Amino acid sequence: MSETRPADAAAGGPLLEARHLGFSHPGAAAPLFTDLSLRLAPGEMAGIIGPNGSGKTTLLRILGGLLAPDRGGVSLAGRPVRALRPRARARLLALVPQESQVLFNFSVIEVVLMGRSPHLGLLGLERPRDFAAARDALREMDLEGLEDRPLRGLSSGERQRALIARALAQEPRLILLDEPTAFLDLKHRLQIHEILARLNGRDGLTVVSVSHDLNLAALYFSRLVLLHRGGIAADGPPAEVLTAERVRQVYETEARIERDPETGAPFLLPRAPRRG
Repeated sequence: MSETRPADAAAGGPLLEARHLGFSHPGAAAPLFTDLSLRLAPGEMAGIIGPNGSGKTTLLRILGGLLAPDRGGVSLAGRPVRALRPRARARLLALVPQESQVLFNFSVIEVVLMGRSPHLGLLGLERPRDFAAARDALREMDLEGLEDRPLRGLSSGERQRALIARALAQEPRLILLDEPTAFLDLKHRLQIHEILARLNGRDGLTVVSVSHDLNLAALYFSRLVLLHRGGIAADGPPAEVLTAERVRQVYETEARIERDPETGAPFLLPRAPRRG
């Protein structure tokens, strides 16, 4: 993969680009990806969707530089993502996994301050601006007043918002999230998506999130990337990606597609299989 100069990326090129990715899990009978390419412009808010086993989490890990593809490559701000030093990469990109283990019962502020590690000096000591950035992230995630609480003492929704705040404290240009609301109730799913939409619209934060909830993805993401059988089955606005025929082909499910009268977003009404 040829390298794009950072200046070129800043002049209107993609923030993140995957080119001709090929990837196989060890011991797998067939490759997961064969020739997958994807470009993300600064300020996009994109959802990655697809059935189980389509490679959503794997793709996110490749985009974040945690996994190396067998073929092709990924560039971030014009440079190969895996060639960037971890500190430099973390200043550009933050990754929020589906399950994030915090081994010790740190306080909320201690957890969020972990996101400042790419910005710390040689001694690794937090400075006033690091505490300010951490508290700004807590405020963005509506967690003011909880900074001294132990992380394990939070509700599941508060804990997930604290982990996203840790990523925001990195001050990245791009945040990758793997099913960030998977274990939350509807209220907290909506709350987190509202916060992400606010950061995207106000600050231009580029957001890429894996989602199994097609209706929520269609409501909040202006672009959906649908994975299926080793590649991208569809990529575009939700109304173009989520059609009854495509849901039938990819998810093997019959569904009726309606439109939200207020937002215009499509939403799916699955049809139960006929019995007897």
